[in-house]
Amino acid sequence: MAELAGLDDPKARAVNERHGDDHGVNLGKLRALAKRLKTQQDLALLLWETDDTAARLLALLVCRPKAFERERLDRMVRETRAPKVHDWLVNYVVKKSPHAEELRVAWLADPDPVVASAGWALTGARVTKESEGLDLDALLDEIEAGMKDAPDRLQWAMNACLARIGIDHPEHRARAVGIGERLGVLRDYPTSPGCTSPFAPVWIAEMVRRQGAPS
Repeated sequence: MAELAGLDDPKARAVNERHGDDHGVNLGKLRALAKRLKTQQDLALLLWETDDTAARLLALLVCRPKAFERERLDRMVRETRAPKVHDWLVNYVVKKSPHAEELRVAWLADPDPVVASAGWALTGARVTKESEGLDLDALLDEIEAGMKDAPDRLQWAMNACLARIGIDHPEHRARAVGIGERLGVLRDYPTSPGCTSPFAPVWIAEMVRRQGAPS
């Protein structure tokens, strides 16, 4: 914790706080520290329990994802409110867990929009990697009905899932693009030069173009 405190940079904290993350540690330096520490599950558990954002990010880099019980992962996602911690928890840990599918289904139906967003993030990953057994039409129905008025984090995850359906499943592409156009979610999102807009129709078109697939 003392070493993390020494890495705190007021300028980095100001940037991170604009994104809702209450820490000032440069992520490159955090990754270098994790590389030095290597995998240490017991240390990861202790770091997580500090409730400190930088410590929790470090915990997610040095933990052993498959070692977590389902109930612990469920508790962790409910304790997490910093966006970067939430993102790393889902992508670096839960996706690699043997409990990922069970949690995906449970979280999709959760009334907490932050927890539900984790379910949608896992669903988007499955749309790309292992879509067999998913009802993509039903997912599009849910997105069409609920995305426009969803809270920000949940809306973002649903939009990403919409884009993945359009990118990875040509038979659903026209409908996915149509939903994106009608709802207009993230149409005006500020995008840096050289980056792809998160607006689903633009995102889908650009990724399909890069893949060299017919649109």
